[in-house]
Amino acid sequence: MSITIVLNPYANRWKCGRQLNEIEKWMKTYNLDYCIHASNKKGHATQLAFDAATSGQRTIIAAGGDGTLNEVVNGILQHNVDRQNTQCTIGVIPLGTANDLANQLHIPSNVQKAIEIISLGFTRSIDLGKVNGHYFINNSAIGLETEVTLANERMTTIQGPLRYLLAAILTILKCPSWQTKLVWNNSEYSGSLTLVSVGNSNRTGGMFYMTPNALIDDGKLDFIYAPALNRREMFSLLPQTLKGSHISNRAIHEHRTSYLKIHCDPATTIQADGEIFSAATTDIAYSIVPNALQILVPKLK
Repeated sequence: MSITIVLNPYANRWKCGRQLNEIEKWMKTYNLDYCIHASNKKGHATQLAFDAATSGQRTIIAAGGDGTLNEVVNGILQHNVDRQNTQCTIGVIPLGTANDLANQLHIPSNVQKAIEIISLGFTRSIDLGKVNGHYFINNSAIGLETEVTLANERMTTIQGPLRYLLAAILTILKCPSWQTKLVWNNSEYSGSLTLVSVGNSNRTGGMFYMTPNALIDDGKLDFIYAPALNRREMFSLLPQTLKGSHISNRAIHEHRTSYLKIHCDPATTIQADGEIFSAATTDIAYSIVPNALQILVPKLK
């Protein structure tokens, strides 16, 4: 099979780019026909994936982190929507900071082992979430989490998942809150809000199990929300999110749904798979796209 690799050299603070020779070595070792395209700015991987799908490539690999994977998926899905025909298979060489999806699918960060999985060609079907027209794989959020993402993006000296944790602490000190209306299934909530976190899978940021019961192939989204919390409450909940035990806290409301609509004041940016993708907005719509993606995974034992 012919394979297109979309490489984000900046992923994990340029560490991904230094893996290029290693990637080429193992692609050749496994006798795989491939070409590599490197992205050079935010959003470029989406265009590269779209171009690859448009040119007839049916196996496209994201080499980078969850943000890179998100861009590649959005490029592929945009091609599918435009052409309404062929479906591409996606693979992952997880070289980012968090690698949340790879962790859930048991795809190792070791380049050789990840490429071996690609060479074997076993796939499974997974769902995708969608928010305001943008697809996401793991998690999306408004409110507190988007502020954490913005704080994380501003950090340049700290690396790894610890950066997300420090960003969360700094954001909690600001104690942000919003007035919202949430509507899902046959339920709704109106009032103050600190966070809404929507999960297609169970982990985000490399360590936070915001929606620990989310399943990537059940045709549903899990989400949690919390009315306005003070700093003490937020700091108490933060370590609980590392294991997912926060959902037992009375302040946290957990639900499973096929859609979620949110009106928010003041406006909030939207985080999807660890990246801010939109300007601040007051109206947000979530939905699930079942069986949207074929992804290369380890063979089941």
